Amino acid sequence: MSVQGVQALVRRTHEARVLRVLREHGALSRGQIATAAGLSRTTLSEITGDLLSRGAVVVVDTDHHRRAGSGRPAELLTLDPSSGQFLGVDIGHTRVRIAVADAAHDIIAAGHAKYGPDLDRGQRVEVAFALIDRVAARTGVSFRALQGVGVGVAGPWPAAPDLAGMFGERFGAPVIVDNNTRFAGLAEAITDGPDVHDVMYVRLSDGIGGGLVVGGRLVAGAGGAAGEFGHVTAQPGGDPCRCGKRGCLETVASIPAVLRSCARRGLALATVQELEAALGRGAPVAAEVLDAATAAVGRVVAVAALVLNPAQIVIGGRLPRSAPAFVRRVEETVAGELCPAGGPRPAIRAARLGDGDGALGAIAALFRQTPLLDGYPEPVR
Repeated sequence: MSVQGVQALVRRTHEARVLRVLREHGALSRGQIATAAGLSRTTLSEITGDLLSRGAVVVVDTDHHRRAGSGRPAELLTLDPSSGQFLGVDIGHTRVRIAVADAAHDIIAAGHAKYGPDLDRGQRVEVAFALIDRVAARTGVSFRALQGVGVGVAGPWPAAPDLAGMFGERFGAPVIVDNNTRFAGLAEAITDGPDVHDVMYVRLSDGIGGGLVVGGRLVAGAGGAAGEFGHVTAQPGGDPCRCGKRGCLETVASIPAVLRSCARRGLALATVQELEAALGRGAPVAAEVLDAATAAVGRVVAVAALVLNPAQIVIGGRLPRSAPAFVRRVEETVAGELCPAGGPRPAIRAARLGDGDGALGAIAALFRQTPLLDGYPEPVR
């Protein structure tokens, strides 16, 4: 790491201490913050000066009511509860989700909006902007001190270079753009703590994607397409996929694909909620279609596991949550496909985070306080 990189890391560490103290104790004087954070007055002055200029903290009062002497009252500083410092956006195939974090990395606002699958990228961004405005109006959150925007987009992120410009122009802040499912994988991997080294994440929803942590690093791949499980062929000669191929996993195990398969067999379902209801009442067609989708996912995941040898496989997204046995069935398929001589089998678990995982991962990428992002692209300024 360069000298500048070390200095930036030290500064972020000092800032994190100050923010943690303010989050835990509320309004404090600079002297109290310096003592609690274990920082010199000079360092503390630099950190708080920057936080004040960014709008991350505010002066709320002085300690005149606590003082017995005649000295000058000390200002009390606290986190600004309405200052959005980091914005995470997850632009999927049929919905957008956002999350807003304050300077202490706490989520202070969130929201989502739906749209049709035929909207182009520009229209989806406009829906995202409108959602951000509504959330700000509803919660009172301000973006005047925004430090960064993380934007996750469905599909390989190099196909969306315009997004950084659009969000940068709108918010006047650094922007990082990546695949939304890779951001979701980052968010899930972080929940396992600092010792994460080899994790494979798969998300099944309106589309299918994934994220890879290899050797303790989040991997984007040479073209930004690492983890595109949805476009691995699962059914040769099968249905056409939006990528131009046929029989991709997405044509078998995404929510639209499962609903389409049910309809072909005489069970008309319009939404994933109706699929859940059908499974709940034991509809044979729904169960059989989901079994076929689960088996396809298991085979694709098993092939990837043979190549990558992950320690852990995480299955997330709306479709697995519709059926409690989904992850277990994937685990059974993977167990049957893996080579017995390949060492310990990977642990397979359901994702812990909800549909907001992509937006949360985008914010985590802005924080850059995890070794999973060592060497990862910095936000575009």
